[in-house]
Amino acid sequence: ASQQAQLMEVLKKEVRAMLIAAKAGLTPEQLEEQYMAMVCKPLPLHDLGFQSTLELVTQMPEVVRICSKNGTVILKAIADDSTKGIAKLVANQKVKTRKVSKKTATKAIATFPTKNSRNPQSFQTLSAGTPVLPAVVKAELQDLLSSSPLLLTDLDKAFLRRFGRAFQYRQYGFLSMFEVLRSMADSIVIEQTKAGSLLVLRKYLENTIEQQETPQASAAEMPPLEPICETEGLYQAAHLLDSEPVQTQAVDLDDHLKQVVHDETSECHLPLIPLQHQGFEQFPSTPEIPPDAVQGRRLCSLPPLKRRCLVGVIVEFIVSPSQFYIHICSTEASNKLQDLMFEMRHVYSHKVASDKYIMPESAVRPGQLCCAMVSTWWYRVIIHRVINDQEVEVFYADYGHLQIVQRSSLRFLKWHYLKLPAQAIPCSLAWVKPVEGTWSSAAILLFKHLCRFKELVGIVDEYVDGVLYLFLCDTSTKEDVYFHSVLRDMGYADVCGGNIPSQEFEELNPSALYVQPSVKQGNAEVEEPDLCLQQESRDADSETATLKQDGAEL
Repeated sequence: ASQQAQLMEVLKKEVRAMLIAAKAGLTPEQLEEQYMAMVCKPLPLHDLGFQSTLELVTQMPEVVRICSKNGTVILKAIADDSTKGIAKLVANQKVKTRKVSKKTATKAIATFPTKNSRNPQSFQTLSAGTPVLPAVVKAELQDLLSSSPLLLTDLDKAFLRRFGRAFQYRQYGFLSMFEVLRSMADSIVIEQTKAGSLLVLRKYLENTIEQQETPQASAAEMPPLEPICETEGLYQAAHLLDSEPVQTQAVDLDDHLKQVVHDETSECHLPLIPLQHQGFEQFPSTPEIPPDAVQGRRLCSLPPLKRRCLVGVIVEFIVSPSQFYIHICSTEASNKLQDLMFEMRHVYSHKVASDKYIMPESAVRPGQLCCAMVSTWWYRVIIHRVINDQEVEVFYADYGHLQIVQRSSLRFLKWHYLKLPAQAIPCSLAWVKPVEGTWSSAAILLFKHLCRFKELVGIVDEYVDGVLYLFLCDTSTKEDVYFHSVLRDMGYADVCGGNIPSQEFEELNPSALYVQPSVKQGNAEVEEPDLCLQQESRDADSETATLKQDGAEL
């Protein structure tokens, strides 16, 4: 009996949370579906001795209000003291429209607190209420469809089998799977067939058309995401052009150094320099480090945003209202990050390439930029601290959080992956401070709920010590909701006339430690490494042998 009572109390909290999030309420069937999507198991009706969902909710009079609309039973939440504030916000949400009109955008910029009466000369109209899938989830869906198209009816089972969890689209703010697919229309195409709706990756479709037009292309392989030979500054003598050998100029050294090795598989010409040439004997026979492995370099940050500008943002990681990280909402930026993740996975998934970039013990040190594999995906990370022989703590430059990973999962980052600026921007909510000196757990929970999987309007105030201070506004409601005002109204924050330096970022700001500020990032080019002749020789020799032996695309 005591176990049933405990289960009932937990279930009441879960049911209240799901019903509060649904402004129009849910039918009993919809409640069952949402519970299954959130908890990954059905409502525990039989464990509690109930025959139906309706019978269950009738025993929750303090949690559920049972209504009827056009003959349909609708379940609505009864808020308690801890959820009244959230219920009020949900009640103000718009139902039919999600796009922000120019009038709404004007109102947003005109009504946020200003230190003077002047408004910016221009602003950007944003679709702030549209749900957004996290970049990792988008990449997972694209990866699922990369090998072959998939029927919509088989998507849930395929996702569960591939990634070990259900695809819970409702937790990202979507009401149906078709909404999710509409949000990914730039990468996923829905084709109607006799068997039902068929999901096709747009790149897969384009590749199929190309292969039909060029019969000699292999239909069994996906086009490589990078060329076999690194051409940018690494081997300027090696080029690929229309699968024809290209004349190369040998290095102007002694005659016996002017040797060219021709690899029939890659059609690349690489200069081969003997290791035992006079003057090179002093180099010790240490484990080879690839010449395109990043060492002693840092990622650049994104260019600073202009003061008072409006920008669409997604909050990626939250410590508190004074310490969180955002992504700028832009199709171009999102595509670049997804392409980077796909390319890194493609390259490092080859055992030959992965083994080639294993980091020796001497390279595993704080501040080293590298990449780490987590759940089959590769991420750009910076080593923050070495915990022991097996574990290190790393900072995710594109997402903003710290995490402990296995040392064995680390690899050198290729120079090619240094070009995209770090995508996570360290931020603090403008003009607020916690009433108790530090943010309470309730304040942090409320802030997380306000930000959860939404595209918001960010209004830039200023940068302080590399941290972006901005106002956050949800324009998907009847009245624009400013988060600093919500925290103040709930008694969690005081609104002041300026920005107080974030105590959390003062204690630790990994971005400031490991990411260099952007200086005209749009015109900046990543310099290729300055390779010594000995490194060129080792790489040419090992690369040729590897290509001949394995035929792998590195």
